[in-house]
Amino acid sequence: MAGFDTLIRKVGGMPVRRNPLLALTSLGTMALLVVGCSSPAPDADAGGVAAPESASSNADAAQADTADTDTDAGDAAQGDPVQAETAAALAATAISPAELPVSGGARVTIEGTGLADATVVTFNGVPGTELAVESDERVTVVSPRSPNFQPAAADIQVVTDGASAPVAAPASYTVQTPVDRQMRYALAHWNNYNLAAYGDMNPIGGDCVNFVSQTLIERGWEMTEEWHNRSGGAEWTSAWIHVPTFDRWLRANADTLGITPLSIEQRDQVKVGDIVVFDWNLNDSLDHTQIVSAVEVVDGKQRILMVGHNLDHDFRDFDNTITVEHPNAYAAFWSVP
Repeated sequence: MAGFDTLIRKVGGMPVRRNPLLALTSLGTMALLVVGCSSPAPDADAGGVAAPESASSNADAAQADTADTDTDAGDAAQGDPVQAETAAALAATAISPAELPVSGGARVTIEGTGLADATVVTFNGVPGTELAVESDERVTVVSPRSPNFQPAAADIQVVTDGASAPVAAPASYTVQTPVDRQMRYALAHWNNYNLAAYGDMNPIGGDCVNFVSQTLIERGWEMTEEWHNRSGGAEWTSAWIHVPTFDRWLRANADTLGITPLSIEQRDQVKVGDIVVFDWNLNDSLDHTQIVSAVEVVDGKQRILMVGHNLDHDFRDFDNTITVEHPNAYAAFWSVP
């Protein structure tokens, strides 16, 4: 076609005698050939340059060719426009609920655009769980706990393979549930004893039950005549500070408290805020108690962490405790509603 276009331009601007074919062909015949063989003009919206409606000079054709080359180079420099549009479309504009419990576990809905490729949603850098992509405009995810179960602003990011976007709407962690209150207290006092209210029982045998009991008060339990610590640790009962007596009191009041005993074989039912009891030397006399501070799944295996006193710790590993620290120790749980 390039040669034919040149032929047509010569008909328009130069003597016919320079081309033998043109010397034998009438201008009317050439007009018919042009109409029958020319290609449609390129679509200007697709980045090409529209062809002129009439014949032009060689200079005009050269200028058009140069314009085509420059346009193509510009498109290549800008990259794939579809990919650029997809990246630019990622945005997270709304979240519900905007207030999250500090102990985690809330099903959160995030709305925006470009969310279909979301691979993870992070909360202050910690991945949420059970991510479900419902559409390009909506995802849901379960929130993790806040750092140390304390109230805080929530920096929430939606992440894809090639980009991330913060949730534009503000969100925060707040204390909402009995477990929230229990765990906020536990993580605030695992290494900062509340001496003014409860004293320290380590000098008389250990502070583990004293601490666990305090967290249960924060959860909403009430002191009784059989289970209490008053006057800053000056007046207490055995059920408040002695592990075997505490466990017997739990069994005697299980229906009233709504608690359920769980064996180690039922550990898959354990949750944050539950009570753990131990018998280190298998003499049928319990030695220690703690509160579950985290339940995680790592490489497909459940991991239980604990907070407590004596060996003061915020996230002590349950399995390491009964295999390395105290090999073959007995352990059981109380599930707290």
